Amino acid sequence: VGSLKFLKVKSRATNVPLSPYSENALFGMGNPLLDISAVVDKDFLDKYGLKPNDQILAEDNHKALFEEIVKKSHVEYHAGGATQNSVKIAQWMLQEPHKVGTFFGCIGEDRFGEILKQKAREAHVDAHYYEQNSEPTGTCAACITGDNRSLVANLAAANCYKKEKHLDLESNWELVQKAKVYYIAGFFLTVSPESILKVAKHVSDNNKVFCMNLSAPFISQFFKEDLMKIMPYVDVLFGNETEAATFAKEQGFKTEDIAQIARDCQNLPKQNEKRRRVVVFTQGKDDTVATVTTFPVVDIDQSAIVDTNGAGDAFVGGFLSQLVVESPLEECIRAGHYAANVIIQRVGCTFPEKPDFH
Repeated sequence: VGSLKFLKVKSRATNVPLSPYSENALFGMGNPLLDISAVVDKDFLDKYGLKPNDQILAEDNHKALFEEIVKKSHVEYHAGGATQNSVKIAQWMLQEPHKVGTFFGCIGEDRFGEILKQKAREAHVDAHYYEQNSEPTGTCAACITGDNRSLVANLAAANCYKKEKHLDLESNWELVQKAKVYYIAGFFLTVSPESILKVAKHVSDNNKVFCMNLSAPFISQFFKEDLMKIMPYVDVLFGNETEAATFAKEQGFKTEDIAQIARDCQNLPKQNEKRRRVVVFTQGKDDTVATVTTFPVVDIDQSAIVDTNGAGDAFVGGFLSQLVVESPLEECIRAGHYAANVIIQRVGCTFPEKPDFH
């Protein structure tokens, strides 16, 4: 497990080995959201029944929250959505060539949608959005208090992704086939599990690498059936300590030990037996657990932390950047820690022009 070395990945259609650095080598699909980020106080959290550190889907009682947060001073808008963030970070870490990362998701035909398209272009991500006009582009309120962030996602258009209207189109499916590493956050299970399954089966049948994230406790609790349909196809499973604990409880694992939960996840049934499942659980400032070993995170002065929003997405993005170039597990995790360390010292999931990762 010390290495994630690929068995030579070949495209079945052409039988040509895929170069590690080809365009569209990394494929992501998920909920594209415009993050609306602002510092709030405890009264604001209490008013809308929010925990300081959580991710939830917006309900009717949160409608006023979106109207209120945009009136705060120092509101920032950033292209977001977990999977899109990770693909963007992976592209930033790799730098060249542009468009290593492909992203699919659904947006509205509106100003926020145009901002997301522009931000994807600026990040050199090859985004192919399904655009529709029945719902506006999705938003995510990032309510920042100190080192904590409470995320409230109003999926709107992101919820309208349709497999038959986008993923199944020949030109789009060709982009899926071009990739060799795939990443989909668990959040997308609430939108289009059938799209995830189609991609996961393609990956497994062609001995490529499928990565997934537990994403939030509510996914393991309320979308358990769909999650467990996908799990046999998962080669790399990500999550944080809270998500891991919730998943273990829902699955009836008889342990609260994160390292043991990782091993139990590794031993769940697996479709493609040529690849042993790798499980990676982050624990904030504590060591990252990766199935059989732990890796210390980068030390940071707590006062340097500006905003932890996007830290998990950044970790995955850094990890994926090295997975695409066939680095060993240790390097993938080191890159993940580096990217997360950069992101928590900035507002939102944003980054400097170039990485300083060697």
